[in-house]
Amino acid sequence: MTSSFEFNTYPAERLSDAERDKALKVLRDGVALGKLSHDTFIRRMELALTARSPEELAVLTADLRTEGRLSRLVFGAVEAVSGFTVKLRRAWQAERLPKLLLPHPGTGHPLRIGRDPANGLRLTHETVSRVHAELSRQGGLWVLRDLGSTNGTTVNGRRVVGAAVVREGDQIGFGQMAFRLAAH
Repeated sequence: MTSSFEFNTYPAERLSDAERDKALKVLRDGVALGKLSHDTFIRRMELALTARSPEELAVLTADLRTEGRLSRLVFGAVEAVSGFTVKLRRAWQAERLPKLLLPHPGTGHPLRIGRDPANGLRLTHETVSRVHAELSRQGGLWVLRDLGSTNGTTVNGRRVVGAAVVREGDQIGFGQMAFRLAAH
């Protein structure tokens, strides 16, 4: 009695996700550096995703690997430093903002903000609406409400839709005017 068996054969080396990710990063860097056109990048990316061996990936990235280890370290350091400088610049600008003093909590009346002379805080910048926003004390919290302004009200860089709770130290904006909230 004879029996036959079929065996599936796999390549001696299987491709790991890390190898595939590394090749995709080289392809993305190639596009960013202008070494590949968008169409070539898309085609090579598709081939990289279907590759079954490290050799197939090596063919796709062979013309892009010109950086040595030192170059990668330098580029990584420059990227980290540039990210740090952006954060530093934002922090520096935030500290230099003019302060907007929160009203005394006992007044009970909301502070209207806008270009109209009848507002409690009149801002004459063209990006500020006539009746732009309102700052009031509700349940022990400060609430900033946008009153349908054209150019928006922001709290810490995020646009206020309706109302937002604010506190001392928050960065608030009315159109293109920005302030840092401060207590008495």
